[in-house]
Amino acid sequence: MANQETAQTHDHHGHDHDHGSGCAIPKFNTRDLLVRQDIMDKAKELAEMIYTSEEVKHFQRAEKQIQGNERIQALIAQMKKKQKEIVAFQSFENTKMVAKIEGEIETLQDELDGIPIVAEFQQSQTDINYLLQLVISIIRDTVAEKITVEAAEAEEPAECID
Repeated sequence: MANQETAQTHDHHGHDHDHGSGCAIPKFNTRDLLVRQDIMDKAKELAEMIYTSEEVKHFQRAEKQIQGNERIQALIAQMKKKQKEIVAFQSFENTKMVAKIEGEIETLQDELDGIPIVAEFQQSQTDINYLLQLVISIIRDTVAEKITVEAAEAEEPAECID
C-alpha cells in the first residue's frame, strides 16, 4: 500500500498547519502513492485498443500520404518561412509587412485546406480527439456515479477544529 502518516506529524505531508492532538486523519505523500497494477494493466490495454482502432489507422494512413506529398510539404515549408518572416517584421514593428505576410499565409492555408487528404487528416485528428475525450468522460462519469468526486468537500472531524 502507500506510506501513511498521521495528521499529527508535519514533516513530510506537503503542507503546514496544526491539526492539534487526538486527530488521526491519515495523510498521504503523493509521490508515495502507488497506482494499483490492475488499473495500470487495464489502462495499457485500453491504450492498445485505441491505438489499433480504425480512427488511428485512418490518421496514420493520412499522415503518411501527407508526408509523401511534395505539394503539401512545399506549402507547409512556405508557411513556416512566412511565419518566421512575421516574427522578424514584428520585432521591427512593421505592421504593414506583418499584415501582408499574414494574408499570404492565409492564402497558403486555404490552398492547403483545399487538398482532400489534408481535410481527411484534420478530420481524423478530430475523430481521435473525440474518441479520447469520450473515454475520459465515460471514466469520469462512471466514477462520479459511485462517489461524488467534484461535489464532495472533506470536513475535518470536530476534534481538529480550533
